[in-house]
Amino acid sequence: MKIGILLTGHPPEELNDQFDEYDVMFRTLLDGNGFEYETFAVVDNDFPDNEDQADGWIITGSRHGAYEDHAWIPPLEDLIHAIQESGKPLIGVCFGHQIIAQALGGKVEKFQGGWAVGRTDYDLDGQTVTLNAWHQDQVVALPEGAQVTGTNAFCRNAMVAYGDNIWTVQAHPEYGDSFIQGLMDTRGKGVVPDTLLDAAANRLPCPDDNPKIGRHMAEFLKRERT
Repeated sequence: MKIGILLTGHPPEELNDQFDEYDVMFRTLLDGNGFEYETFAVVDNDFPDNEDQADGWIITGSRHGAYEDHAWIPPLEDLIHAIQESGKPLIGVCFGHQIIAQALGGKVEKFQGGWAVGRTDYDLDGQTVTLNAWHQDQVVALPEGAQVTGTNAFCRNAMVAYGDNIWTVQAHPEYGDSFIQGLMDTRGKGVVPDTLLDAAANRLPCPDDNPKIGRHMAEFLKRERT
């Protein structure tokens, strides 16, 4: 099965010598499933010819806002519609979660309640899962027909399903602890309140459920669909 990764951002330049690009993080998260991959850096206007260039798709995170005026956002929204109509599986993570909601008729905005950073607990289908978060933007209104599958008090629409072929998550199952620490050091200081950064640093030694969500994503991509 070939997975197309739609790259919507890059890690901070200060971390380039320490960490892989976001697409590689997803390949690592999904390792062992026999997937083939092709990356399209849509943030740099590198788009697939159409939705048939892969059997399933992933949209990554980004420092950009879904509501911002970038030339690559409208064609990305068009591609989201095409993938949805094709019935191919699509997963969105953080910015990917937000741009899918926006493309399908929802609303994304800079959340007045502030930031979620580091280890964060979510209720996923009645079970608690712990993932690393890094966001201020949120999906504040869902498209018609969307179903919330994961939530918490801070982020009501934390995980969302759209029919049988689209699933999205606000948190970052592809982010490890050292990368979150790097974000706190490079993008957090002076932007995220120190109290949140300190609390996130204190929780970093705690276990996470990245492998569990990675399995969930792989099973979703491989699921047989009629």
